[in-house]
Order: sequence, then structure tokens, then C-alpha cells
Amino acid sequence: MAGRDYRGMSAAERLADRRERLITAAYALFAQPGFHATTIERLCATARISNRAFYECFSSREDLMRAVYERCIEETLASVTQAIDTAPPTLDDRIVAGIAEYIRFVTKDVRRARLMHLEVRRAGNVLSGARQQAVASFTKVIESSARGAAAGMPPLDLHLLALCVIGAITELLIEWVMTEPSPPTEQLIETAVYIFRRIFSSGGPLAASAQ
Repeated sequence: MAGRDYRGMSAAERLADRRERLITAAYALFAQPGFHATTIERLCATARISNRAFYECFSSREDLMRAVYERCIEETLASVTQAIDTAPPTLDDRIVAGIAEYIRFVTKDVRRARLMHLEVRRAGNVLSGARQQAVASFTKVIESSARGAAAGMPPLDLHLLALCVIGAITELLIEWVMTEPSPPTEQLIETAVYIFRRIFSSGGPLAASAQ
């Protein structure tokens, strides 16, 4: 049975609106002052909803954090995929396009960078599954882009190499978030590109393993 309209909004629309307002509030507050410093009461006050309405949208702060984190990952992944798809078809061009877009997109808003690379870790084990899924998604992008360079070059594992690269970029972005002044974004990109090229270029370890 459909809910009554209220100020032109159905019950489903009101629920969606409250959920979106909570996600917007959490995007700001979980980034600063941080996940553990943000209470449900403060989230509700910022979103201008009641505490009771919070539990109609999310089961807990952790559930809300998961929704915010997954939104960040979805938007970042879409931006990176588009950059790779529109880049020239060479491996080097695709790598540079993907790395540059990831770092620029994440650092374009410090809140996104803090949520994706700092606060998700502080949230604890409740978000470990969501984080692993995100890593898996970005690993697939790297593997797909680099598969041609790795063909016929055992014993190095492309999946493990992709994980190493993701770890390196993650640490670069944590450094960007935590230090003052932050390293220039272009310096982060140059460093990450160097790591990629050392791994996947003709002089890198993949090529060495085939000799």
C-alpha cells in the first residue's frame, strides 16, 4: 500500500530524500571531524531529520559509512574507467590516463580522499568487506589494462602486481591527506606512473621474468 503524499512527496520519496541528506551530511562529517568523532545525533542535526528517521534509512553509523564509501568508489571507478577508455590504445597511455584520473579525481575533494584512504580504515572491521570489494574492482581495471604486456610472462602474477600498485597509490594518497603541506598532486602522479612503468615496461620485472 502506497504511503500518503506529504508536501508533494510520497513515502518512498521522503525516505529517499532523507537517505540522500544523511549521505551528504556523512560525506562532510565522516571526513572531518571523522567517523569516530561523529555521532548519530550530529548527523541527524546536519541532515535536518529526527533520530528516529535515521534508523528508517540506515541500521547504524557503520551502515551509513558503508553507503558513503561505496558511493565514493562508484564515482571514482566510473571516472577512471572513462579516462582509460578514451585514452590512446597503447599500454603506457592507458596507464598514465588511469593513474592521473584516479589521483586527480580523489584529491579534487579532500573529503573524498580522507574517506576513501583514511576514515574507512578507522571505521574498523565492519567495513573491511566493502574495502576489499573496492580493491578488487580497481585490481580488475589494472589487470584488464595491462593484460597485453603480461601475456606469456610467468611466473609473476598479474593480479598480485596489480595489488602492489594499488597499495603504493593508497600510501601516496594517505601521505597527501596526512602531511602539511601536502605533496603536489602532479608529483603523486609522476611517482605512481614511475612505479607502473617499472613493473610493466619492457625493462621491468615482467620482461625480466621472461628471459
